[in-house]
This record gives sequence, C-alpha cells and structure tokens, in this order.
Amino acid sequence: MKLRTLMLLLVLLAITLFVALNWPVILAPTTLSLLVTTVEAPLGLIMLGMLILLTGVFMVFAGFHQTSILLEARQQAKELQAQRKLADQAEASRITELHQLLTATLQKLDQQAQENRLATHARIDALEQSLRAALSQETTTLSAYIGELEDRLERGAVGNHPLR
Repeated sequence: MKLRTLMLLLVLLAITLFVALNWPVILAPTTLSLLVTTVEAPLGLIMLGMLILLTGVFMVFAGFHQTSILLEARQQAKELQAQRKLADQAEASRITELHQLLTATLQKLDQQAQENRLATHARIDALEQSLRAALSQETTTLSAYIGELEDRLERGAVGNHPLR
C-alpha cells in the first residue's frame, strides 16, 4: 500500500473515531444564522455533512484526474508504439538498401575480377605465343648453326681425311 493511501486512511479513521466519541455533542442543536433567518439545527451534523460532501467532491475530482492521466498515458503509449514501428520500418528499409548496395558492389567487384582474369589470361596467351615464336625462331637459328657446323665438319673431315 502506498504511503499516501495509508496516511489518508489514518486521517479518515481519526475523523471517524472523533465523530464516534463526540456524537452527542455533534447532534446538539444550536442557533444558526442563514443571513436572512435563523435556524435551530445541530452544527456538528451540518459540519460533518459538509466534510463528507467535500470528501466526495475531492474523490470525484481525483478520479477524473486519474482517468485523464491514464488516458493521456495510453495515448502516449500508442504514439510511442507507432513511432517505434516507424523506426523499425526505417531500419529495415536501411538494412535492405545496404544489402542491395553490398550486393551491387560485390557483383561489380566480381565482374571486375572476371575482366581482370580474362585480361590476364589474354596477356599470358599473348606472351606464350610470343615465347613460342621466339623459341621457334631460336630453334630455327640453332638448327641453321648446327647444320652449318655439320657442313664445316664434313668439309673439314673430307679434306683432312688420311685416305684421300
């Protein structure tokens, strides 16, 4: 139980105890002035009625106040939920956009890698053909030199042969 509620109950209990202990005095008639006339009535009972009436008005006011606060809190909770939903949707949208951007970038990088691979293969093929051509040319040149040396050896061997 909250401290305020406990204090209110204690005050009401004290008032009830006071009224119970002084009930004969509260019911004692007194002469009361009502501006235009005078009336014989129990002043304590009238004051007790005013206290009860004032307490009832206060309770109704407190109830209306509490209800308005609860309605306002409920409205704010709804607005907060709507804002949270919008934020979640915006976040999901940003994540989707980021995913699409990353996918496009990765595809572009993959395409560039493929192009670089093809260019490298083409360059290697060109170098291989150039190497084969150079090797073929060197082989031809070497064969020519070997053929020339064989010719010289044959001519030199035939001219220097002891039987001839």
